Amino acid sequence: MKFAVMGGTGLIGSQVVAKLNAAGHEAVPHSLSTGTDVISGQGLAEAMVGVGVIVNLTNSPTFDEASPAFFRTSMENLLAEGQKAGVHHFVALSIVGVDQVPELPYYQAKTLQENLLTAGPIPYSIVRATQFMEFVDAILSWTTDGDTVRLPATPIQPIAAKDVADAVAEVAAGTPLEGIRNIGGPDVFPLDELGKIALAHRADGRKVVTDPTAGMFAAIKGDVLTDKNAHLAPTRFTDWLS
Repeated sequence: MKFAVMGGTGLIGSQVVAKLNAAGHEAVPHSLSTGTDVISGQGLAEAMVGVGVIVNLTNSPTFDEASPAFFRTSMENLLAEGQKAGVHHFVALSIVGVDQVPELPYYQAKTLQENLLTAGPIPYSIVRATQFMEFVDAILSWTTDGDTVRLPATPIQPIAAKDVADAVAEVAAGTPLEGIRNIGGPDVFPLDELGKIALAHRADGRKVVTDPTAGMFAAIKGDVLTDKNAHLAPTRFTDWLS
C-alpha cells in the first residue's frame, strides 16, 4: 500500500514513514522541503499518484489567530486532491481535549481541521494525542523569566513522540475508524510538577513557581487534556528523561 505522509520530514512524520516502510509499505514523505505545499497546492497532485492513504501531520507555523486559515486551506486542498486520486483513507493527528478549549485560537483551529475531515468525502481516522514529552522544554521556555519558570498546575499526560508515531502508523495501516482514537502517556502530572521533574533531572538552575495565570496552559480548565480511558503508551516520562 502506498502512503502519502504530509509533514513526513518532521518529528512524528519521519518516524511514521520509517515504521510504515519497515512494515513493507511504501510511505513517501512530503513537505515544503520536498516540493509539496499544502497551502498553495504545489506538488499535491503529483504526491497523490497511486496513493491509498493520506497521513496528515502538517502543522500551522503559528499558534495564534492565523492558524485557522492554515488548517482550512490545507485540509480543503488535501481532501480535494485525495478525492481526485481515489484515496480511501485519510488519517489526521490531533490533540486530546481539543474541542474543549475554545479559549485558545490554535485549539479552535485544530477542531476546525477535525470538522473538515469528518465532513469530507474520504473515509477517515483521527488520532488525538496528549502533550508530547519532546515539547516540555519549549513549554518551560515560554514562561521563563531569569531563573524562574512560572507554570500552572494544569493536569498533563505526556506521551513520547515515538509512541505517537507507533499509534499513527498502526491506525494508518488499518481500516478507517470513521471516528477518533485517543492516545496518551501512562501517567498524569500537574504541569508545574512536570516542570520540576524535568529541571531536577537536568540539574537546571531554574526554579518552578506555581502560577495559575502563566502561559498558554493557564487558559485550560480542569483535566480536559488528559484521558484515563485513552490507549495508554508504554513510555514513562522519567524513563524518557533518562
